Amino acid sequence: MRCILIDFARSRRYQKRGGAAPHVCFDEELFVSAQPQADLMALDDALMGLTVIDERKSRVVELRFFGGLSVKETAEVLKVSSDTVMRDWKMAKVWLLRELSGGKRHGA
Repeated sequence: MRCILIDFARSRRYQKRGGAAPHVCFDEELFVSAQPQADLMALDDALMGLTVIDERKSRVVELRFFGGLSVKETAEVLKVSSDTVMRDWKMAKVWLLRELSGGKRHGA
């Protein structure tokens, strides 16, 4: 799902891909935010950075955010406990929030 949303966001940025073609309107419920292209691409970049630091936390975000899995379902897929998924989810959210808001690390 992540790849589909990122590809959609990227394709909307390029005029050569049907710039004059009529746009098809989707239900508003399908949009992630008012600015899906910028938000999704920033999230994708931040997730790539998180993958370098901790791949499991990145997978937790992908499964929960893009896949819509519950904590229990995510734990089953990753073969870890629900408590581990919750810890990873909380830490990943904090890390992503800092990255997406352009925050500085302490001591940097």
